[in-house]
Amino acid sequence: MPRLFFELARRGYRRYAAYPGATWAGVFTNTFFGFLLAYILLAVFRERETVGSYDARDAVTYVWVAQGMLMTIYIWGWYEVALRVQSGDVATDLQRPLDLQAYWLAQDLGRAAYHAVFRGIPPFLVGAIAFDVLVPRDPRVWLAFVVSVVLAVLVSFAFRFLFNLAAFWLLDYRGVGMLAITASTFFSGQIVPLAFFPHWLEVLAWGLPFASMVQAPIEVFLGHAEGVELAGLLALQTFWAAALLLLGRVVLAAGLRKLVIQGG
Repeated sequence: MPRLFFELARRGYRRYAAYPGATWAGVFTNTFFGFLLAYILLAVFRERETVGSYDARDAVTYVWVAQGMLMTIYIWGWYEVALRVQSGDVATDLQRPLDLQAYWLAQDLGRAAYHAVFRGIPPFLVGAIAFDVLVPRDPRVWLAFVVSVVLAVLVSFAFRFLFNLAAFWLLDYRGVGMLAITASTFFSGQIVPLAFFPHWLEVLAWGLPFASMVQAPIEVFLGHAEGVELAGLLALQTFWAAALLLLGRVVLAAGLRKLVIQGG
């Protein structure tokens, strides 16, 4: 089983590696928006020295880490399972001698690995050259950041897999998908740091799974979470990854029962 999981992950990696032109076009797009967002936030910090726990350097670093993680975490635009349910191809998937959720998770981890290297690192390097970006010097911070990013990918996949399962009950899954994407984009910290939110909204955002996708790894990278707080942050991500994966299995089982009924 581990060998099969690895081979599926490698397949997910190679699927995106087959289109280097699209990758470099994406790098250009991420870098362009990185400059745009960085200058917008720097304009904010001309009026005040800090916003929450962020100063100007933290804000610029946030922009480039977020742009680097954009396709690695991939919180929108993924409808692989829903499309196969809608087309009926999921019936073929279910005949394979492997778990459906594990099959897609392995491929998604391969995809994330490719994007982390080729869509994540180049924009950050450009940002580090053009701006005063914070770069951790403690190897323990880098290790915690890598662990946090892996957990963020798991949370993101589990959530994407979950809302894709709406296709078992709905003829058009896109409405649920758009609502899910809007919520995850806003509450994850992908648009602005959650520290910029009003206190009550920031507390609400941290109580939802979305902050574990983007904001949590950035907090680790910036060094805002250390010691017990860091352990708590990683534990929060682990909880959401496990909870959403388990919920996905429950909903998938219900969807498959409905699929059998529809198919006679």
